[in-house]
Amino acid sequence: MGPHCHFEIRDTKTEKVLNELLFGLPIPDNVPPTIVRLAMYDRNKSTYSQSPALFGLKQLNARLNDGVGQGKYTIAQNIIDVHSDKISFGISANDKQSGSNNPNGIYEAIIYLDGLPLSTFQLDSISYAETRYVNAMVDYKTKASGGPYFQHLSRLPGYPQGVYKDINGDGVITLTDANIHQVKIVVKDANGNTSVLEFKIKKDSVAAPMPANPLSSSTNQKEFMPNYVNVFENENLQIYLPATTLYDSVSFTHSEKKSVSPDSYSDVYTILSGLIPAQDYFTIRIKANKTVNEQTTDKILIKRTWRGKNEVVKVTREGDWYSAKFNAFGDFELVADDAPPVITINFKDNANLSHSHNIVITPKDNNEAIENFRAALDGKWLMFSNDKGRNYIYTFDEKCPAGQHELKVSVQDEAGNTTQKIVHFTR
Repeated sequence: MGPHCHFEIRDTKTEKVLNELLFGLPIPDNVPPTIVRLAMYDRNKSTYSQSPALFGLKQLNARLNDGVGQGKYTIAQNIIDVHSDKISFGISANDKQSGSNNPNGIYEAIIYLDGLPLSTFQLDSISYAETRYVNAMVDYKTKASGGPYFQHLSRLPGYPQGVYKDINGDGVITLTDANIHQVKIVVKDANGNTSVLEFKIKKDSVAAPMPANPLSSSTNQKEFMPNYVNVFENENLQIYLPATTLYDSVSFTHSEKKSVSPDSYSDVYTILSGLIPAQDYFTIRIKANKTVNEQTTDKILIKRTWRGKNEVVKVTREGDWYSAKFNAFGDFELVADDAPPVITINFKDNANLSHSHNIVITPKDNNEAIENFRAALDGKWLMFSNDKGRNYIYTFDEKCPAGQHELKVSVQDEAGNTTQKIVHFTR
């Protein structure tokens, strides 16, 4: 919400941010990355319709070789029995620098099968436009469910190559026989410190299912695919997903229930799950189930709810249909919002603030959606910072000299409801 400083090295032709640690900065580092866990996925189905098989690791050594740290890991069992002919792996890993206990992300990981490199990811550069793809690089569903971070060692089908580089395939392993195969995962940091995880796999002749996920348990499903436009329509609900929305296939599920809110103008529609990420904005269209009068038309929103958190978006009206765009799934309903925000200020009108250090303003809205905030001191705009919560804070400086002052605060919510509050104080 105000000026701040970044330390970045950019390619000015592309505006990509380059990894600063590749430029010889004098930061000592001979600590190899730590590999914590291994995850295996059945790639005959969506990564979102399963829970991965998890494997604990054993660290065999950690040593220095010519000043470069090296670590070696294996799994607890000798061989992983695989119950699918198509699998991929993910790892939970972190990296530290010499003299620091702060865990950082890893720079590079390469997966090999029988000595042949399959794919790699390398964080040498990234553009701001690519940053949301982190939701495809990690196992989003496991993390959003309260589990650890796992980084995919293969590119999901809806993720362009980006930080991944396909070498011999995209990192998904296809097993055509029941022989024992050697898997090696090499993890590096930008200083060349390296850790290696090695283990063996063997396709089991008895097909056993991977752990099921309740998201895919309902019937009457339609498969939504990445890189394709996906559409669902019925008499009250329409959903349009651009081809860039999904990272992996997903069995489309939806349900509806009556709303208990007096401000609701539709049923509540559950669209997929908030455990499934979306890269792009998609369109939700909902048909009102009761008459919307002219006074209320400009106050209609589509409200998204997931695990107690709300998001509201102003709609576009087309007859009885109301549409808005979102980039996350969850529960959706039409609501009317004619309640203006409430403004709370940390002093009363005509207060003496000679011994105060700041002004704290807390706007509150029934839908937790503050669209605009503006404060003016004696008719001139005054900059407030935001604490990434509900408070807007101004710390007294030369913009507020000694004397009497008038502070005018205006707050607007997503529906356009506006509240204004004027207070006076003395410095």
